[in-house]
Amino acid sequence: MVFTTVGSAEADPTTEELLKQRMGYYQNYSNLDLPWYYLAAVDKFERNIQQVRNDLPTREGPIAIQFSDEFWAGDLNPYKEDTIPAAIDFFGGNGEDGNGDGLADPANNDDVMLTMANYLSKYGATEKDFKKAIMDYYKKDETVKQILVIARIYEHFETINLDQHAFPLPVGNNYSYRSTWGDTRGWGGRRMHEGTDIFASYGVPVRSTTYGVIEIMGWNEFGGWRVGIRDIHNTYHYYAHLSSFNKEVKEGDIVKPGVIVGYVGSSGYGKKGTSGRFPPHLHYGMYKYNGRIEWAYDPTPSLRHWEQEDKKAR
Repeated sequence: MVFTTVGSAEADPTTEELLKQRMGYYQNYSNLDLPWYYLAAVDKFERNIQQVRNDLPTREGPIAIQFSDEFWAGDLNPYKEDTIPAAIDFFGGNGEDGNGDGLADPANNDDVMLTMANYLSKYGATEKDFKKAIMDYYKKDETVKQILVIARIYEHFETINLDQHAFPLPVGNNYSYRSTWGDTRGWGGRRMHEGTDIFASYGVPVRSTTYGVIEIMGWNEFGGWRVGIRDIHNTYHYYAHLSSFNKEVKEGDIVKPGVIVGYVGSSGYGKKGTSGRFPPHLHYGMYKYNGRIEWAYDPTPSLRHWEQEDKKAR
């Protein structure tokens, strides 16, 4: 099913126009107890999973939020496509009339936004209340964590225009890489290489490729000194084998593309502090969460694109 907004345009909106429309909906349906970035985070999460799930329809237009028939019309409603507000209310449904046309239409952006806003608002005004609301709705801890990350990033930067990226090493340095996705690894048991190795000298700065939250900084025996950053696209970015961290950032910090998080090294493959068992390089990995599972995918195409963009910017 393709969802449309009221009216049509002769040409598709530009990215800037689409972001402006989207922000307009978030602000229109926010209030003192429900900040815009909570609505934006839920909508962004829905858009992310629709892009990587074949079992979900992709909702076109500025708003991606979709509801199940049961949630919208009510579990006991014999007419699952009901749009009559009184009938929906009678059967315990949640669908609302947001544009005042007398219908609660799940294909209408205003109706969808009012429905989500009212659902979230009834839980209360604190972050704890928001967390409880989305846990009751999605039933998964990983989803709650991802949506809270998106909300934090939107709140911090006060915008939803956060699609910029950076190559993980400054492009003025000497480095080399190729796709090492799927190569075998033997240390610690036979396993597949889930990432791209970027070879460079000790101490070359390692930068955040994205807007995100530093989820972890520390040691593990495979990755050595490593950093994990989660972004607004349901992607976890993994930086491993560092020689050290940037002491000006820490777990929980919100970063933007280009912020230094550490420095190239050769740590790992042993107990804490082990180093030098392989040439210095950055292992960079990307993991996508689709609302059910998180899986690794080849970061090389993204790296080549970001590298070219950084070179153009220089």
